[in-house]
Amino acid sequence: MRIPLGVLLLVLASTAGATPPITPRAPDMVREHARIPASARQLDGWIAGFRSRALAQGISAATFDRAMADVTYLSDVIEKDRNQPEFTKQIWEYLDSAISDTRVSNGRQMLRDHARTLAEVERRYGVEKEVVAAIWGLESAYGRIRGDVPVISALATLALDGRRGRFFEEQLVAALRILQAGDTTTSRMVGSWAGAMGHTQFIPTSFLSYAADFDGDGRRDIWSDDPADALASTANYLRRFGWTTGQPWGLEVALPDGFDYGQSGERIKKSVADWTAMGVRDAAGNRIPDHGRASILLPAGARGVALMIFDNFHVIERYNAADAYVIAVGHLSDRLAGGREFRAGWPRDDRPLRFSEKQELQQRLTRAGFDTQGVDGVIGPNTIAAIRAFQRSVGMVPDGYASFEILRRLP
Repeated sequence: MRIPLGVLLLVLASTAGATPPITPRAPDMVREHARIPASARQLDGWIAGFRSRALAQGISAATFDRAMADVTYLSDVIEKDRNQPEFTKQIWEYLDSAISDTRVSNGRQMLRDHARTLAEVERRYGVEKEVVAAIWGLESAYGRIRGDVPVISALATLALDGRRGRFFEEQLVAALRILQAGDTTTSRMVGSWAGAMGHTQFIPTSFLSYAADFDGDGRRDIWSDDPADALASTANYLRRFGWTTGQPWGLEVALPDGFDYGQSGERIKKSVADWTAMGVRDAAGNRIPDHGRASILLPAGARGVALMIFDNFHVIERYNAADAYVIAVGHLSDRLAGGREFRAGWPRDDRPLRFSEKQELQQRLTRAGFDTQGVDGVIGPNTIAAIRAFQRSVGMVPDGYASFEILRRLP
């Protein structure tokens, strides 16, 4: 339940759950980013101006005044928003943490402890209990780390002085709506520094659209120690975005010798029969059941795990759009259901590119005649296509993977 895809892996493994990704900054964002943090006095003035905007959107004066009475400027929130690590984690490093033996063991225990609730959630919403439990495990370590930052103060701080003030003001209005509806109180509304809340870390606008009152007590209480409402809300979110019951998110596959890596990537979809005709099999060498149209995803290039992904992969993407997060949810859910670890290995001798190096990679590719259609530090489809073209030109496997070796070889 996150901000749309940016560069998520900057901080993924450093917290219990995924952190809002960072999008490339527009020039005005850069200028705002460079400003001196606002003072408490400035916050008071901002709240006074925000009051009329909030009331115009249906927030009552009583709700506003009660919620904003004790708001404070949280300088550490701005610090976290502005100072993200320059390196991204490699996917295997993230998965080592996200799908650790401890997380798998704890998840299986949670499936036993909350068997009745999860079974009913699965029956009611059509989302497999292991998938719901996997999101719970990644977002809050099964409810153990839900965040303790006062959400109203955090959102007010970010709306005033953050890189995305308009977005966070929208979240703040949504948070006030939640309070006005009586789902929780200001003192109980705590979460991450960026305003994600509860067992499965809903941002306020997502709460308003998808939160469920599973236990029928009249409140959608995702903050309670009882995770029932939060788990049902997560299943409802996935269902609303098109979850297909019984379809895997994806599965590990073995690619044939001579596989055309130009056919890989999320944009290319084929029937399982077509992939089978090309020689693609599951990781054990068996034919793959027909679960619908699918793509081949190579999250670490030709030297890493190869996946066949189905429509449910893209539903999980709506929760958090980073491939690493989706793979972690999917693979953790498989492990919770008794599945085995990935058979293939990872290129652990590779090191991640800095954001500046990704930009340099794009610049060098374009300069060498392999146009990336812009320099933004994001390895998207255009950059992947440019990398493949360069790899073909120098006799490398054209898997489109942005490695340090590619940067080293570019003129």
